[in-house]
Amino acid sequence: MVPVSADNSIDFAALSEEIDYLLASKVSGIYSNGTAGEFYNQNENEFDRISQLLAEKCEGASMPFQIGCSHMSPQISLERLERVKALKPSAVQVILPDWMPLDFREVIDFLEKMAAYASPVGLVLYNPPHAKQVLNPRQWERLVSEGMPIVGCKVAGGDSQWYKEMEGVIEKIAVFVPGHRLATGISHGAQGSYSNLACLNPIAAQRWYENMMIDLKSALVLEKRIIGFFEEAILPFIINKGYSNTALDKFLAAVGGWGPITTRVRWPYRSIPNQEIPKVREKVNKLIPEFINE
Repeated sequence: MVPVSADNSIDFAALSEEIDYLLASKVSGIYSNGTAGEFYNQNENEFDRISQLLAEKCEGASMPFQIGCSHMSPQISLERLERVKALKPSAVQVILPDWMPLDFREVIDFLEKMAAYASPVGLVLYNPPHAKQVLNPRQWERLVSEGMPIVGCKVAGGDSQWYKEMEGVIEKIAVFVPGHRLATGISHGAQGSYSNLACLNPIAAQRWYENMMIDLKSALVLEKRIIGFFEEAILPFIINKGYSNTALDKFLAAVGGWGPITTRVRWPYRSIPNQEIPKVREKVNKLIPEFINE
């Protein structure tokens, strides 16, 4: 998550502190410039500086890292990808071009070129529910069955039928699902998450993931309470008040209170007011005390 100062600039000192905390938390990996990293609202100098900082810190700590090269413009996304290859990330992440939805032949053309330019670094397709074009299981199956050179995807997940339809995809590439539904995803063969729960408490999120590897049943029990917390305390900010996913992730970090992340997002998007923090923190204590910052 990119910390934003009162003057709308990126607070790079706070970003450095945040990365240090994540490294000390011994999470499975770190990635930059996702939605909460506000990739869509950076200039290219900022993008390069963020990528360089992350790469240097992760290399020094032997931490796997991915760099989000996403942009609404495919040309800018490709240029970002070309520049970060020298940083040797574990993978790079892109979105489909955002102004006009692609037809499926164009999806293939886009991913083939991005993967070719990324090689030998692996390419991950970020395809969340708020994407202009959300691929369905049949389309994912076509991509992987035709040998599309992607190594993973970040998706919304779904019900049991969705996982059944995605079985062939899960066998071939890494499928990452939402953090608050990770235990369900793992039970159906998904490999992990770019976790919104790590926004709330990265140490607790990592602990929950590790518990899934040895006691999935209890992890699924905890997931029910996690989903209950999101439905009661977080979803109303989207449904009733129209805040963005970026605002929600940064708000979760402010509720968790583990680092220098405030609720502030970059103009023109709205930030969730600080006065909402105590009320939601009380619900963390009540519903998922495992995620209280220690």
